[in-house]
Amino acid sequence: MKILVLSQYYAPENVPIPEQVARGLAARGHHVQVLTTFPSYPRGKVFDGYRQSLGEVEMREGIRITRLPTFTDHSMNPARRALSYASFAASSGIATKLIRGADVIYVYATQLTAAGAPWLHRLLGGTPYVVHVQDLWPDSVIGSSLVRSGMAQRIVGGVIDRWAASVYEHASAAVAIAPTMACLLAERGAGDRVRTIPNWTNESHEVVKARQPVNSRGRTEILYAGNIGDMQNLEVAVEAAHRTAESGVVLRLVGAGTASESVGRKIVQLGAQNVLLGGPVPPSAMPQLYAESDFSLVSLKDLEVFRATIPSKFQASLFHGIPVIAAVAGDLSQVVAEYRVGLLAEPSSVDSLAAAFRKAASLSVDERRSMRERCSVVYRKNFSQESGLGGIEDVLIASAVERNRTGR
Repeated sequence: MKILVLSQYYAPENVPIPEQVARGLAARGHHVQVLTTFPSYPRGKVFDGYRQSLGEVEMREGIRITRLPTFTDHSMNPARRALSYASFAASSGIATKLIRGADVIYVYATQLTAAGAPWLHRLLGGTPYVVHVQDLWPDSVIGSSLVRSGMAQRIVGGVIDRWAASVYEHASAAVAIAPTMACLLAERGAGDRVRTIPNWTNESHEVVKARQPVNSRGRTEILYAGNIGDMQNLEVAVEAAHRTAESGVVLRLVGAGTASESVGRKIVQLGAQNVLLGGPVPPSAMPQLYAESDFSLVSLKDLEVFRATIPSKFQASLFHGIPVIAAVAGDLSQVVAEYRVGLLAEPSSVDSLAAAFRKAASLSVDERRSMRERCSVVYRKNFSQESGLGGIEDVLIASAVERNRTGR
């Protein structure tokens, strides 16, 4: 097949799935091209070595990448963020040759606006598209700090909700990353064209053998690695770690985001000497960080939208054999409980998270070792890249075949 991978984020940005999909499909014999913009995530500034221009072509890992200019922003200013998202939808819409030349379009939808151009072309009888939903819209928009007033939330939510329903209705298929999300997408317009395919992690890095989990060293190191934003609820984690310092808990925060400054102030305010706040690290450094950790923290605010997601750092932890402490309600907590690959805490509850930290510190060597072994087994059976790519390929093939059969 001729497949167009369309994503606002793409390597060298640390958003690995779009590139892994492109490379994986190419390795399976498909002709793959990529349509994206210039790398700027997460800081909102175009990376060194790139300068925005119209239709710049780059070859990466043997795949042709067309980059189009957009307004770059990743601040908490709602107008600027909206302009960034909308500008990519508009910019990608002019790439008619790429869109029309594909048999099917794979849309990586962290923000649903990435589907804007394929949706419009499909309305006009053009190329079918499959939307890989990472965040539910409008839920994730109105639940964030970008839209604060009740009236604005109702207006914005209503507009996005109607448009999102049309995007799902006209998609050949929608891919959900969690069971609850799949149910919601079906209700919102995708019908029976929904497929649940969990995300995977970057498997290109060698797993560094985890250190022996020995309680006698007097420390239990908990790693949070990823976006440090408002939705991640990390000020709660800082306070929980501070309360459990006597148990030997050390919380390491690695990453960057809009809440980095407020989290740093919280650490200073509490005098939390057992909380270490670092900046972002390259992906190549993550295996060693996981190997030096006893647990990985996955934390999100208690919003309905997050009950229907499984954050990608969960899969990364399992791949590296590190159990999780999950302060996320919904699908993730059910998976952790079902497979016994970590500990649970109530979202937004300092008391509950502190109790989970103390429980982690109290586990015996054998309990930790068994939990680690289960993590690796569960990842291979349920969350591997091979399994995920196979599922996505099946959906894309079915969409292209349906087009050939019906002429639409």
